Amino acid sequence: MTELPKTFDPAAIETRWYQHWEANGLFRPDRPGAEPFTIVNPPPNVTGSLHVGHALDNTLQDIVVRYERLRGKDALWVVGTDHAGIATQMVVERQLNAAGQKRTDFSRDDFVAKVWDWKAESGGAITSQLRRLGCSMDWANERFTMDEGFSKAVIKVFVELHQRGLLYRDKRLVNWDPHFRSAISDLEVETKETQGGFWRFRYPLADGVTLADGSDHIVVATTRPETMLADMAIAVHPDDARYQAVIGKEILQPITGRRFKVVADEHADPELGSGAVKITPGHDFNDFEVGKRAGMKAADMLNMFDADANVVQTADGLIPDRFLGLHRFKKDGVDGAREIVVAEMKALGLLVPHVTKNKEGEDVAADFEPRTIQTPYGDRSGVVIEPWLTDQWYVDAGKLAVAPMQAVRDGRIEIVPKSWEKTFFNWMENIQPWCVSRQLWWGHRIPVWYGPKIENGTLTYDFNLTDVVPFVADGPIEATVASMEYYKDRGVTRPVEILSSPEELKVRVSGNGTDPDAIYLWQETDVLDTWFSSALWPFGTLGWPEQSETLARHYPNDLLISGFDILFFWDARMAMQGMEFMGDVPWKKLYLHGLVRAADGQKMSKSKGNVVDPLGLIDKFGADALRFFMAAMESQGRDVKMDEKRVEGYRNFATKLWNAARFLQANGVTASTSREAPHAALPVNRWIIAETVATVQAIDTAMAELRFDAGANAIYHFVWDQFCDWYIELTKGSMDDETKAVAGWAFDQILVMLHPFMPFITEELWQLTGERAQELIVAEWPVALYEVDTDAQGEIDWLIRLVSAIRTARTELNVPPGAKLRMVVRDASETTRGRLDRQGAALARLGRIESLAFGEDVAGGAAQIVVDEATFILPLEGVIDIAAEKTRLEKALAAAAKERDSLGGRLSNPAFVEKAKPEAVAKAREDHAEKTAEAERLKAALDRLG
Repeated sequence: MTELPKTFDPAAIETRWYQHWEANGLFRPDRPGAEPFTIVNPPPNVTGSLHVGHALDNTLQDIVVRYERLRGKDALWVVGTDHAGIATQMVVERQLNAAGQKRTDFSRDDFVAKVWDWKAESGGAITSQLRRLGCSMDWANERFTMDEGFSKAVIKVFVELHQRGLLYRDKRLVNWDPHFRSAISDLEVETKETQGGFWRFRYPLADGVTLADGSDHIVVATTRPETMLADMAIAVHPDDARYQAVIGKEILQPITGRRFKVVADEHADPELGSGAVKITPGHDFNDFEVGKRAGMKAADMLNMFDADANVVQTADGLIPDRFLGLHRFKKDGVDGAREIVVAEMKALGLLVPHVTKNKEGEDVAADFEPRTIQTPYGDRSGVVIEPWLTDQWYVDAGKLAVAPMQAVRDGRIEIVPKSWEKTFFNWMENIQPWCVSRQLWWGHRIPVWYGPKIENGTLTYDFNLTDVVPFVADGPIEATVASMEYYKDRGVTRPVEILSSPEELKVRVSGNGTDPDAIYLWQETDVLDTWFSSALWPFGTLGWPEQSETLARHYPNDLLISGFDILFFWDARMAMQGMEFMGDVPWKKLYLHGLVRAADGQKMSKSKGNVVDPLGLIDKFGADALRFFMAAMESQGRDVKMDEKRVEGYRNFATKLWNAARFLQANGVTASTSREAPHAALPVNRWIIAETVATVQAIDTAMAELRFDAGANAIYHFVWDQFCDWYIELTKGSMDDETKAVAGWAFDQILVMLHPFMPFITEELWQLTGERAQELIVAEWPVALYEVDTDAQGEIDWLIRLVSAIRTARTELNVPPGAKLRMVVRDASETTRGRLDRQGAALARLGRIESLAFGEDVAGGAAQIVVDEATFILPLEGVIDIAAEKTRLEKALAAAAKERDSLGGRLSNPAFVEKAKPEAVAKAREDHAEKTAEAERLKAALDRLG
């Protein structure tokens, strides 16, 4: 047994032990006959770095995996990274830009090769950072969403969804990022408050129609005047009496001359503005739905922007040429469509000015009403997102959502906390088609090949690449075969050739694009949304579509731990795909944790400067301290507030554990040789055995319920309070063989119980405190069975309460630390007298009691303590100045009570509670509770003096 150093260096311990565990395959020991336990990590972006959200999420997963491994299970924690389409392409493009190059300088294949080169050299830094956190993942089988096996699964799912009628091509609105020239997911849209305007315009009614009040126009309001170039309707509420007479009548749009109808739709709010809204279904999600309800087909909705958000001609050709090529709004100092539309409407006398009063009471007119607008931005590009009507590939999420909803209802999937079920059902019941195509080069290229249409026996190619025949297939050979059969069935038997890109069409097919010598196919240029591939994670990582033993053994997974913010983007979609392709739920339990916020409760962001680097905390306090903080603060249904002082406190906890081990070693305590508790006769030893077993049971219950905070706090208080503060103190100077055996056994159980939370220091102490047959990471979980000696437990609990009360009284009454006191006991039962007899030595040492007497009178001032039925009197005459002490306590009590009442008054004032900042109210409540407790403590001290 090696002598423990006085202090420990977390960095040295962590590096050494992680390398040892991984090199020796201890994260996935060979346990073929054991009960399987499976969990998959949410694959972080290959471009990513460890942030506090990762630290929380992966700490919780590692706690569960280490716990189940200690319980003897075949614990598999699947690990891997996501190819992160936009993020990764952006990183590589920036590198090219720095070298004076751009993506389009290269062929698609050459650019993709550069991305793979980047991944080999720089990608996956986060995997080494996860190792620093202590994540015991199955690195030997690390996966990547673009690796060969996983890509095979992705292609198969796409093709089969199409064959089952659950995936199709459609024209719908998407979140379009003009910077990347790609659709993006809702998760990649960041809504920001911006200072914008609310413009009001008069739209003339056509054909001499007027409103009931004689007006020949309808006033509409908008925050996006530029989109009026593609307006297709005016909507009014069906019950709005002002517009009943003009529903179905036509509007004449002033700039384009386009005629369109006034439609009735409940989207229009009679109480908002004029109650009439302009409808641009090609550039607004709400308007798109209004347009559909009005009978407009998506293919007929007007699109006025190109992929760069510059104005293009609409299908009806009515946008004046002077607008074509303009950006949607001012850019680089040049007025855009917005500014010119406003100017022209104003010149036509159709702008309704916003009128306010100046200081002199005079009317002041402005073109618009200033408004704070919730504006969508691309989270990576930083540009305003444009709702854009375009052809994309969609999954019929509504049909796929049925099975997961039923699984939650019947309990096959348990959502923890249960409160999230309502949110889950609300989203799933109102789910929209899922856009899965992205206009990028990096990612899973969509397995669709397009060919020409046949019109009257003639092949016809559309150079705009929209009017085409799609062939969904596993690969180019399968697409070729499918196309040959398709065209043969329609009387065309020509060779089929696959082009390297659709741009080749104009080279191969001349003239008007009809009847070339061969049938040319070209592959879809879009790639799949990264969420599409990661939705297959629970089974694609286990070898599917191959029907392997690993897949059969580990699917369904047992648990998924996820942030609530990706419940819909990832979790729900895994449930959809898992149930569709595996016929079973992807996991039996879904645990949703909150966000990690700044100490003041605000969301962390770089712009606020409140982002916390978890690697910096690991450098400063060690991974064990950060992990324990995350576990202790993770309370179901609540966010975690980052608090560096608490992390430091858990570093101190590790130090206390280390010092306890040094004390035990110095007193001849060695490692236990049995999981079973040793025989014990002394009450103190029987007590600590019972407390140990109770802690095991508490952690088992907490883990079963996924109460990470309860588990962490159970082991924390047992180690700090029962074992270190009391057991070690109670046994100092009396370490006989029985006590050594019990102390060694209890400390071993501590190391095992604490290991899931603090793996590094526990493994180090496990090895340094005795000879071991195996590493702690693969040891056995403690036995939670022991016949509790209630007499012994009651006796030590009584002793702890009595000593604690004596120490509190001494502190509150300013008794000098070195002073020894007499104690007089009154009204003691036979049980108490027996306890005093057996525990007298411990009481004298821990309470600094020099003598003990029963029932005698006490002259002068004294402190009185009541424990159970007995009163314990500590004479203080000559020890302290009792009169002065009473005066001090009375003044302190008065001051505390005054502050308490002042704070109470503020908190009872509705004006303060409702109008003050939330953090100010919270601080007042904390201070009020603190002053209330202080006043109660001081009053108790005064009462003790009599």
